[in-house]
Amino acid sequence: MAAALIQAVDDRQPHLLRLPAQQGSASALEEVRYALGSRHPRAGTVVLETGRWPLSLPELRQLQELLAPLQLDLIRVAGDHPETLVAAAALGLEIDPGASRPPSPAAAAARAAVASDLLVHRGTLRSGDHLQAEGSVLLLGDVNPGARISAAGNVLVWGRLRGIAHAGVAGDRNARIVALQLRPLQLRIADMVARGPEGLPPPGLAEQALLVDGEIRIDPAAPDFSG
Repeated sequence: MAAALIQAVDDRQPHLLRLPAQQGSASALEEVRYALGSRHPRAGTVVLETGRWPLSLPELRQLQELLAPLQLDLIRVAGDHPETLVAAAALGLEIDPGASRPPSPAAAAARAAVASDLLVHRGTLRSGDHLQAEGSVLLLGDVNPGARISAAGNVLVWGRLRGIAHAGVAGDRNARIVALQLRPLQLRIADMVARGPEGLPPPGLAEQALLVDGEIRIDPAAPDFSG
């Protein structure tokens, strides 16, 4: 079964772009090219149904770039895979944890995890602000000096982290902290504390802090924010 484009009935409704239920040898980009084919839908907005496909942030950006010359604007991603939903949120797209086709038990569990455990916050945290999350948190903005961000799960910052970050506040030593620029005043993972690095991050890479052998280590990380 191939990808399908279901055109909107009028200009007030978005087009629906649906990836196949089963992931095959073709990439999502190839599937979308096939769905568009020789048809030229009128300009408008698009909702992408990804089902159980895991799509990274670069892959979603490529899909946006494929649609843009046709004057098609991707506005929402509906799917069951946490990685896809986090990447879509990082691009500023609306997310819908669950597509129209009936989900498998595993997909339903993933959808529930994203809906209940991932807090998506848009906007910069300024001095004196404190953002807390009961699960993981994805911040689309910066954490300025004097601001704090904390979560029972992972702390993901699509921006500069220059304040204080605490992941795994309930004791999860597998939690991590990821940011495009990881230069915090203080890092905490579970009960461990460290200061942030002083040099600039590697060009084109995000950075992540995680516990390795009982110490907080900072490594380069691909900026897909898969959680």
